[in-house]
Amino acid sequence: MPIKITMPALSPTMTEGNLVRWLKKEGDTVKAGQVLAEIETDKATMEVEAVDDGILAKILIAEGTEAVAVRTPIAILLEEGEDASAIDATVIDMSIHKTNTASPAKAAEVAPPVEAPKGTSTTTSTERIFASPLARRIADQNDISLTTIAGSGPHGRVVKADVESALTAGPTAAHKSPPSQGLNYGDSGYAEIPLTNMRKIIAKRLVESKQQIPHFYLNVDCNIDALLKLRSEINERLLEGKLSVNDFIVRATALALMKVPTSNASWHDTHVRQYAAADVCVAVAIDSGLVTPVVRSAHLKSLTAISAEVKSLAERAKAGKLKPEEFQGGSFTISNLGMYGIKDFAAIINPPQACIMAVGAGEKRAVVKNDTIHIATIMTCTLSADHRVVDGAVGATFLSAFKEFIEDPLMLII
Repeated sequence: MPIKITMPALSPTMTEGNLVRWLKKEGDTVKAGQVLAEIETDKATMEVEAVDDGILAKILIAEGTEAVAVRTPIAILLEEGEDASAIDATVIDMSIHKTNTASPAKAAEVAPPVEAPKGTSTTTSTERIFASPLARRIADQNDISLTTIAGSGPHGRVVKADVESALTAGPTAAHKSPPSQGLNYGDSGYAEIPLTNMRKIIAKRLVESKQQIPHFYLNVDCNIDALLKLRSEINERLLEGKLSVNDFIVRATALALMKVPTSNASWHDTHVRQYAAADVCVAVAIDSGLVTPVVRSAHLKSLTAISAEVKSLAERAKAGKLKPEEFQGGSFTISNLGMYGIKDFAAIINPPQACIMAVGAGEKRAVVKNDTIHIATIMTCTLSADHRVVDGAVGATFLSAFKEFIEDPLMLII
């Protein structure tokens, strides 16, 4: 019997995804575990594996199609020995189902694909350039415009080799044009930039968070001179993998959560869930929005282990290659904008978590000690807390514990 392959739900928040590309073509033999396609979700670009052996008889959704609803049939797999005629009834049945349940816009999205002529690009009416996530990352890092690169992948898709060829050719027209030339503002004086799937989900969740969660805010100033001195001494002894201030912040946060476990919790309508481990999320900015990979059990990991893990997670987040288990869950989030020179700010809680801590830049300030004015490097941290879970005294106790670890950094390596 023909097997329907459907758009999978690859994260808890996923309701639709973009079918980036097919790695198998119609008629190919498929083994269970082989990668069939790349799907772009609200968090990352991930690979979809076959769960059965068979032949990929029919592709129902063309690569490059956006906003494909979860559970929408995207292809049909025939089992060994089945004839291609067996798919006819299946296709008709799915077409009727789609007509009855999908909106006109969705019906257009899930219609059987029309093959593009060979050598042409599958750009849409909004002139979207289809390229692999790796190709986009390399192009961005080298200030190259994808619109100037001829793609050699399926249907003109730009792949890694195409971008590398453009780089080898030298600084020519491949480099990006100024923003005023890259966007068509028209007579209206503005350009409308289509939302990515990730940006849509972020917008929806942040609005819900601010509307439904009773936020309150607490901030604390931490003297990080001792931390900076210890960091410098450690980095002098490390041959590679230098520590960042953020690595100390992750470790201090994890230990403070263990010291004040009532802050290591989340809200669930009928109950509060308190966690045994400090699974600390670290906000990472990427081109299409924001993702929060998780450092699991950060309270049990050394500074060097945390440093290596955060670097790896951030690199894969920017390449769109995080696995679901690497960005799902988490008990507490850190958002650090210190590297941008931001002094202090308040972040929006990432539900169902109860807390997020915003970290500002360390800067030289005048402080009073023993009635004498001194110069010290001060870092302001602001805790946003869900008052349904964390009371003011609990939030203050957590920040006090965090400050102790930051200002006595030897405690972070004991």
